[in-house]
Amino acid sequence: MKTTKIINTFLGCLLLASCSQNNSATSNLYSPFDAKVDSILNLMTIEEKIGQLNLPSAGDITTGQAQSSDIAKKIEEGKVGGLFNIKSVEKIKEVQRIAVEKSRLKIPLLFGMDVIHGYRTTFPIPLGLSCSWDMEMIEKTARIAAIEASADGLNWTFSPMVDISRDPRWGRVSEGSGEDPYLGSEIAKAMVHGYQGDDLSANNTLLACVKHFALYGAVEAGRDYNTVDMSKIRMYNEYLPPYKAAIDAGVGTVMAAFNDVDGVPSTGNKWLLTDLLRNDWNFNGFVVTDYTGINEMIEHGMGNLQQSSALALNAGVDMDMVGEGFLTTVKKSVDEGLIPIAQLNAAVKRILIAKYELGLFENPYKYCDENRAKTEIYTQENRDFARKVGAESMVLLKNNNAILPLKKSGTIALIGPLADTPENMAGTWSVATVQSESISFLDGIKTVAGDKAKILYARGSHLDYDKEFEAIATMHGKALKKEDRTNEELKAEALKIAAQSDVIIAALGESAEMSGECSSRTTIEIPQVQKDLLKALLKTGKPVVLVLFTGRPLVLVEENNSVPAILNVWFSGSEAGLSISDVLFGAVNPSGKITATFPRSVGQIPIYYSYKNTGRPLSNTEGKFVKFLSNYIDERNEPLFPFGFGLSYTNFKYDNITLSSQKLSQNGSINVSVEVTNTGNYNGKEIVQLYTRDLVGSITRPVKELKGFQKIDLKKGETKTVTFTIKAEDLKFYNSDLKFVNEPGDFEVFIGTNSSENLKSTFELLKD
Repeated sequence: MKTTKIINTFLGCLLLASCSQNNSATSNLYSPFDAKVDSILNLMTIEEKIGQLNLPSAGDITTGQAQSSDIAKKIEEGKVGGLFNIKSVEKIKEVQRIAVEKSRLKIPLLFGMDVIHGYRTTFPIPLGLSCSWDMEMIEKTARIAAIEASADGLNWTFSPMVDISRDPRWGRVSEGSGEDPYLGSEIAKAMVHGYQGDDLSANNTLLACVKHFALYGAVEAGRDYNTVDMSKIRMYNEYLPPYKAAIDAGVGTVMAAFNDVDGVPSTGNKWLLTDLLRNDWNFNGFVVTDYTGINEMIEHGMGNLQQSSALALNAGVDMDMVGEGFLTTVKKSVDEGLIPIAQLNAAVKRILIAKYELGLFENPYKYCDENRAKTEIYTQENRDFARKVGAESMVLLKNNNAILPLKKSGTIALIGPLADTPENMAGTWSVATVQSESISFLDGIKTVAGDKAKILYARGSHLDYDKEFEAIATMHGKALKKEDRTNEELKAEALKIAAQSDVIIAALGESAEMSGECSSRTTIEIPQVQKDLLKALLKTGKPVVLVLFTGRPLVLVEENNSVPAILNVWFSGSEAGLSISDVLFGAVNPSGKITATFPRSVGQIPIYYSYKNTGRPLSNTEGKFVKFLSNYIDERNEPLFPFGFGLSYTNFKYDNITLSSQKLSQNGSINVSVEVTNTGNYNGKEIVQLYTRDLVGSITRPVKELKGFQKIDLKKGETKTVTFTIKAEDLKFYNSDLKFVNEPGDFEVFIGTNSSENLKSTFELLKD
C-alpha cells in the first residue's frame, strides 16, 4: 500500500515490524510497541506531541470539503490525534489521507463515535437491553455494532456506559444497566469483549471506552452534570465495580466524568485517574475527557483554561475532547514548569500505543473497505437479531386475567401518540440510526397481524399539553408527525375507533428524548394529556393493554391500579414495531426483568433493593405507617416494582432450596440449588436470581446483594434444578479500611424470581 510505504520510508526501520498482535489494550506496561513509540516520540516536536492529545469534532465533514476545512489544516500541521462525529468510509479515508500523506510524521488518526446501543442496526437502549439478563446476547449486540461501525470507517466507540444509578429522575439512567453493581459488572465485561473481540488489530473491532469515570450516576437530585458526594465505602462497594470490571476485561480507553469526586472534578482528579485507575487497577490504556470537560473545570472553580488544562494532564488525562485546552495552553505550561515533559510524553505514548494496537500504523486505511460498507451494515441478519433482542428485553409488568397474549383475530384499536412515530423507536443516543427506517409500532403490528386481524389507528392525543415541553422532548430529529388538531379532537377520534374494537392497545409514555443526556425530570410519570386519554379509553369498558415507552423507571401507581395489562417496551431499537408485536401476539413469551426499581412516588428516590437496615426498620411489606419506625406518613416503603421483577405469560413455581453444606471454608465452595417448575400453559424463560445477606459485619451491610443469575428455558409442565456455586471470594466487600475482605459468620442465601420474592436458607462462612 502506498501510504504504508510512505510511513515506513519516513520512519525507517522504527516502524517496519508487524502489527498483528493479540489484543489487550491494558497491557501497555509491557507493550511490544514501546520501542517503536519511543522512537517516534524522539522525532516529535512538542507541538506535535500536544497535537496527539487533541480530539476535535469533525462536524461530519462533507465529502470533498475535508481538504479545505480548518480541521484539515490542523491535521496537516500535526495538531490532531483523532476525530469524532464523522462517519462513512469515503469521508474518513479522505481525512486519514491528510494525516498519513501530508503531515510531517504521517501518524494516523483515531475516528470515534458514540456507538451506544448498535450502529445503523439499533438495539434497545442499554437500560432495556440489561433487562434481558442475557450476557451472550448483550455481547453479540456489541459485536454487531463493532462490525457495522468499523465497516463504516470507525475504530473507536465511547461505550459502554456503566454508571450505576438509583435515581430515575436522571435522564442518563437510560444509557446504563441499572442499579446493581454485580449485574452492571457482568454487562460491562460482555460489552467490552463484544466491541474489542479477541484481537484488536482485526478490522472489525472497535476500541472501547468505559464511561463516565466515575460516579456520574449518583448526581445530586438526579440533575445532569451535578455534584456527587459519597463515602469511600459506598463508592468502592456499590459504584466502582462495573468500571473495574471493564478494566479487568481489557477496555482500551476510559472517559472522565463531568461531575466532581471528593470535591475535585473527575477530569482533574489525580486520585481518581492516577492513584486508583492506574496504580491500583493497573490500567495502561488512555483517558479521554468528556465533551469540553477540561473547559468546564473553569466553572467548577479550578482556574482558567491553562490552569484547568495543566490540572487535567497532571491528573492523568491523555486526550482532550473538543475543548482544545491542551492544544492552546500545554506548551506554555511545560515552558513554565507547570507540566513535566515526562507527563506529556506518557500521555502521547499511550495514544500512540493504542494506534499501534489497532493496526493503524501498518494500514491506516484498514477500516476503509468500501465493500464492507456495502455488505455488512444494516443487513437483514442483523435486523432479524435486533428484532429478537428487542422482544427479549421487554418486561411484562401486569397481566390480569391473562389478557395477553392477544389473538390475531377481530378488531384491534391501536391508540396513542407513540404508535406511529418511527423516529422515536430507537431511543436516545442512536446517532447512526436512520430514524425514518425504524419500524413504527403501527407498521409492525400490521405486518405481524397480517390479514388475520383488523388494525384501527388513532393518535389520541399530543405527547404533552405543553407544546414547548413537547418540542424539547422531541429534539434531535425525534419530532412526532405534525398534527394541528386539538387534544379533544384527537381523543374523540380515538374513542370512535375504540368503540369499533375488541381490544384497545394504548401506546403511551415518554418520547425518546425525554430520557438521555440533559433530560432529567422532576416528575417521572406519563404526561397528563396521555393519562387523560388512557382514562377515557378505560371508561369504554373494552380490554386495554398499555404498551409503555420509557427510558427510565416511571411512577405508575395510577396505571397499575386501573389498567389490566402493562408491557414495558422501553425503546426497542430499529425493529421495535416488530419486536413489540411479537410479544403482544405471543410469538415471544416475555422474559425480561427490570434492573432498576420502579418507585411508587418520586419522594422515595433514591430507591433500590440493596438498602441497609436502620436501627428502626420497617419491612417493605406492611404498607402502613408505624410510629417511630423508618417509614413515611404518606406512602408505603416498598416500591411499585422491585429490582428483578418481570412477569411471563406462564407461571413459575420455586421449591426445595437446598445447600450442599451449611459450612463454607475459605478455600471451598457450596452449591445452592432450587427446583423451578413451569406450572402455566406456555413454554417460557425464567431468570433465576441468587442473593445473599451478610448478617453480622464490621460495617453495616445490605439486606440483599445479587450474587448470581441464570436464564433458563422451561417447557410447560417441565421442572429443572438450578444450581449456583458460592465461594468465599464471592462474599468479599470493602471494609472501613478499604480492604477487600470477607468476614466469617452467618449468611442468608435467597433464590427467587425477583429481589423481593424468594426462598431462603442459611450457611456459615468459616475462618481460615
